[in-house]
Amino acid sequence: MPDKLSLLKRYWGHTAFRPLQEEIVDSVLEGNDTMVLLPTGGGKTLCYQLPALMTEGLCLVVSPLIALMKDQVQRLNDLRLKAACIVSGMSRSDVSAVLTNCLCGTVKFLYVSPERLQQRLFIEHFRKMKVCLIAVDEAHCVSQWGYDFRPPYLQIAALREYHPEVPMIALTATATPAVVDDIKQRLMLRNPRHFQSSFARANLCYSVAYDDNKIARLLRIVKENDGSGIVYTRSRRATQQVADQLNAEGIAAAYYHAGLEAKERDRRQLLWMQNKCRVMVATNAFGMGIDKPNVRFVVHLDVPESLEAYFQEAGRAGRDGEPAKAVLLCGSTDTTTLEHHFENDFPTIKYIRNAYRALCNYYKIPMGSGADSRFDFQLEEVCGSYGFYVRDFYSACRFLERAGLVALPDREDAYSSLFVTVGRDELYRLQVDNIPIGNLLQVLLRMYPGLLSEPVPIDERKIATRSLLDVGQVMAMLMQLHAMHVVEYRPRPTKPQIIFTSPRVNDQDISFDESDYDGLKAAARQRLDAVKAYIGNTTVCRSRQLLAYFGETEGVLDCGRCDVCMKGSRKETDVATAIIDELKRGKQSPQALQQLLENKGYGDVIEVLREMLDHKEVYLDPNMLLSLS
Repeated sequence: MPDKLSLLKRYWGHTAFRPLQEEIVDSVLEGNDTMVLLPTGGGKTLCYQLPALMTEGLCLVVSPLIALMKDQVQRLNDLRLKAACIVSGMSRSDVSAVLTNCLCGTVKFLYVSPERLQQRLFIEHFRKMKVCLIAVDEAHCVSQWGYDFRPPYLQIAALREYHPEVPMIALTATATPAVVDDIKQRLMLRNPRHFQSSFARANLCYSVAYDDNKIARLLRIVKENDGSGIVYTRSRRATQQVADQLNAEGIAAAYYHAGLEAKERDRRQLLWMQNKCRVMVATNAFGMGIDKPNVRFVVHLDVPESLEAYFQEAGRAGRDGEPAKAVLLCGSTDTTTLEHHFENDFPTIKYIRNAYRALCNYYKIPMGSGADSRFDFQLEEVCGSYGFYVRDFYSACRFLERAGLVALPDREDAYSSLFVTVGRDELYRLQVDNIPIGNLLQVLLRMYPGLLSEPVPIDERKIATRSLLDVGQVMAMLMQLHAMHVVEYRPRPTKPQIIFTSPRVNDQDISFDESDYDGLKAAARQRLDAVKAYIGNTTVCRSRQLLAYFGETEGVLDCGRCDVCMKGSRKETDVATAIIDELKRGKQSPQALQQLLENKGYGDVIEVLREMLDHKEVYLDPNMLLSLS
């Protein structure tokens, strides 16, 4: 068997290891359970692939994302290393064929999703396989206190029953010290060796930009920076809209989200990887496992719900070691929206039990039956039949999923959503000019008063009943309003599925340990508060804030390049003085003042204006004009 360095050069093209890689490989080869924390782009896959190549037997890799698994399998096969994956959509015979090949020793790497681990067909084959290593990728998903908990990850530890002597390696790029401890416990790691490199990225500049006109700010960022970029947004609909706006400005952009067909996602990803498309506008479904070195900027249009998610996504910039930027755009209502989502995400235990009873009754699941049955997820109909609000009910279903009772489609596949994009004056004009549309708009605003501030779940059937129309007419009119750019309307995808993963139990027997429930809510609150603190802290270097969140405080220096550091180094008083001088000449709108001063070479005008407003050095009158008094 060739040695480590010859394999490293042969398969990865490197003549030397990155920091900690060799020590991690040695730990695995010595048969140790191993906990690995390496930043995005730190070379985690090599840490299990290389020792597996040097050991007889199969390496089982548990991974949460189909796209990531397929990408890794393709890369290994391109290197003439036999790899396979088992993903949803495969027939039983295809799955059986893959597992048989693993038994015969013709597969070296088998990638599976955690949902597969408890299926009888898999277990029957796995227990007979010659296994050399179990690798758990994105291991933070096993922690209920983490930001991306996946209930099926809790089943991974049971694999050790079949191969107790086989070492396990857990890998992640983002985990706080508390989550790391939880990972070790949940995976039952035995005296694990712990390896953690610094999360510091000297070449990556983190910044927060405060601006309600996010698209205008985004265009400036893209035009001021060369190279490829990623723009993250929470909404699938927004990915297409923002990509269209970038293309209209002559910037080659594509959009990407999990709702696209797999072939189309692959095609767009390839265009971006080959630099035929400069900017990818995407939900968080994009980027996992993608190693594109020349990403010069990552922009978040929406404030993320955790610093873990932000750090991982932002870290996809600058993997080549060259200077890169990560910019988080923050509007005046973003934190309010996060708070609203947080409150909806934690229904009471009584509400969760009632939701379970309603689900079982709606789908006619008898007591003690129904395991592995699946149905079209008619969320609006269930809620309408039993008097639940859609968003709250869906959050309750997520807790039922945590309890192992159901498996749900993604949030965006569960219900239709609507958002009014124009002001009240434009709505009034529409109501006057088009009576049928005006009547529908009145019904919508009465039923869903939050439409003017954020996308909300809607039920077209209820809207039809209230507006004395049929469902087809309502959907057609909503599509018409969408085409007119009056609303953003996203119809629910056809036939998302709900799976009852266990036999029906008495809803009163569903128990969530109160301390666990409270702990989950407290952990989510801590993550939310950490995000709010990060975007609100304008005195501590952005890089230092992020590193401190992940427990890295000793020897950390200011980056010298983020918005906070630049604020301290530039003569901010010069900007403030220029603002005062202009306002002495008369009132100005913030936008006009910003453009005027930026044309004169001043930077960060909006940020300085925010501080001056907070300290009552300038004032905003009812007509939204700035003045000195």
